Amino acid sequence: MELIISLIAGAVGGNAAGGLMKNLNLGLLGNSLSGIVGGGLGSTILGSIMGGGAAVADGATGGGMGIGSIISSVAGGGVGGGIVLAIVGMIKNAMAK
Repeated sequence: MELIISLIAGAVGGNAAGGLMKNLNLGLLGNSLSGIVGGGLGSTILGSIMGGGAAVADGATGGGMGIGSIISSVAGGGVGGGIVLAIVGMIKNAMAK
């Protein structure tokens, strides 16, 4: 479930970044795809940095996903989506020259 949240947050983050940085905008589909990839990567990297502590603690309580893991999935996905969009947009602009 955390992966799905991360991918959705990544798509939102990619489209938000595309809206804010008009020169890196790839269009709706490009922003979404870049954001989805970045959302998955960002969430994975954030989970590795945090050591999976939040997921282990939430699972140990028996309550399923806790608010901490949801927030980290949204944050990692959104930021990762924006970063990957910016990288892909810069590469696209450099190739167009």
